[in-house]
Amino acid sequence: MADLTDDAARFAYLAEGNAKQARKRVAADVLLRDELNKILLVNPTYKDYWDLPGGMVENNESPRQAVVRELGEELGVDVVPGRVLAVDWISAHGPWDDQLAFIFDGGILDSARIKRIRVVDAEISEFMFADYSEAVNRLRPDMAERLQRAMESLGGSEFPYSETEVR
Repeated sequence: MADLTDDAARFAYLAEGNAKQARKRVAADVLLRDELNKILLVNPTYKDYWDLPGGMVENNESPRQAVVRELGEELGVDVVPGRVLAVDWISAHGPWDDQLAFIFDGGILDSARIKRIRVVDAEISEFMFADYSEAVNRLRPDMAERLQRAMESLGGSEFPYSETEVR
C-alpha cells in the first residue's frame, strides 16, 4: 500500500477509489402550479408522455442548478426551486443505468409570470396547466406516482423517498 501520509500518494489513492465508484444518472424536475393549483406540464418531442418541467443533471451540477438551467433553456422561465418534495431511485432499464429523480417545489406562479412562459427549445413542443387528474393521465405511470408523492408532501415537513424497479 502507498504511503498515505504523502499528499500525492493519498490524492492518487482517493482518485482511484473515486474512479471505481458508481456513477448515477440524476434527473431534476419542478412542481410549478398556477393560482388554481393546476400543474405545469411540458410535452417533450422525444417522449411518448407529457412530463414535469426539468431534465437531466449535467456533470458537476447540482439537481437544483439543473432545474434552474433547464427551465431557462426550455421555457424561458426563471425559477428559484424550493424544498425537495420527492426523491426516487429508479433501477437500470433498457439502455439506461439506474438514476436518482428529484422533484422540487417551484411554488405558485402568478398570471404575469405565466404569460412570460414560452417554448424556447425544440425538445419541447408545448406546455399546459392541468388539474391533478389530467396531469396524472398525461404522465408516464411512474412519473404520475412520483407526482402524487410530491403533491402529498407539499403540506408536510418530510419528503418521500421511493425505489422503483423497472421491469
